[in-house]
Formats: sequence, structure tokens, C-alpha cells
Amino acid sequence: MARIKIPRKSTAIDMTAMCDVAFLLLTFFILTAKLKQEDPLRVDVPGASIKVNVPDVDMATVTIGHSKVFFSVEGTDLRKALLEEMGKKYSISFTPAEQQKFSLIPTFGVPVNVLKQYINLTQDERKKYNQPGIPVDTTTNSELFNWIYQARIVTKNLHNKELRFAIKGDSREQYPEIQKIIDVLQKQAVNKFSLITSLNQSK
Repeated sequence: MARIKIPRKSTAIDMTAMCDVAFLLLTFFILTAKLKQEDPLRVDVPGASIKVNVPDVDMATVTIGHSKVFFSVEGTDLRKALLEEMGKKYSISFTPAEQQKFSLIPTFGVPVNVLKQYINLTQDERKKYNQPGIPVDTTTNSELFNWIYQARIVTKNLHNKELRFAIKGDSREQYPEIQKIIDVLQKQAVNKFSLITSLNQSK
């Protein structure tokens, strides 16, 4: 008896649902991704063998390199409130538009007396602007001292948390320059802070 041959049919897989999921995931990652801002002060941080991630909230970073000091604090709400408090401290009035612009500037290094002009520059002009750094000395009246102090105040008021600090220093920077930053923190009883380094790949 002859065997009956069953005709074979080509298999087809509907990929519509898979494509929908892939595009949804792609859209989610694009909308929630945080763009890395270019640092106005490029520093070559020293290497380390242990990697610990720096928090993204309630964190302030003091960057020092080429004898210049820059300051940054995470959170647009904190930056707005911080600018308002610094304006009161130095008797400078900032408009709501200027506060909004400042909230989008992640890192800055200019004295308070030229901060208003710096904020009103365009983004391209800010990139070309040679920031002289925030004035710092070992007294409690230095501008860096006041930036740190007011940042701690607004973080406590808005988030009810203690502001954490990190120091990002160039590996070629002289130790006395780093010591100035540490002294400013310690004058406010901030004795715990992080040192930002790069992961050392050498064995």
C-alpha cells in the first residue's frame, strides 16, 4: 500500500507583538535616560581598585583642577532654592527665568558677582566662557563656604535629608589645594565625604 504524502506548509511567526515590545522598551530607555553633561573643567582623576557608585540625589560635588574650584548639586529644585538663598546672602536679585536657567546648569565655577551675567549667556557661550573658579579660602566667609552651607540648608528644608559631598580632584593637583576644600567642609562639621576616582584597570 502506497504511503500518503502530506503536503508541507511553510511556518510563519507573527513578529508584530515582539516589535511592539521592542519599540516600547526603546522609547522607555530614551525618555528616562539621563544625558551626561560635559564637565566645564576636565580633570584627570586618580585611579582606584574599588568601584562604588556615587548617588544621583542629595549629592554635591566639589571639583578642583588647575587651581580652579567648581561646584555642583544634584536636583533642579535644589539649584533654584540655592540660587535664591545665595542671592539673599549677597544682595543679588535673580528673576524666575534666571533661576530656571540656573537649575539646568549642572556645574559652575564663577564668582557670585558675575554669576548673573554667566547665567544669561547662551549654552554655546557658556561652553566657550573661561570660568575662573569659585573663590575659596580657609575663612568662614569664602564663597565656597557659603555655597556649601546654603546647599545643606536647602536640602534639609526641601528633602529633609543631609546633603552628601564628593571631592573630584585632578591627579596632578597639589595637596594643599585639596586640603583647602577639606578644611572648608570640616569647618561645617562635614567630616564624611567621597573622593571620586576612576577604576584602575591595571592588575
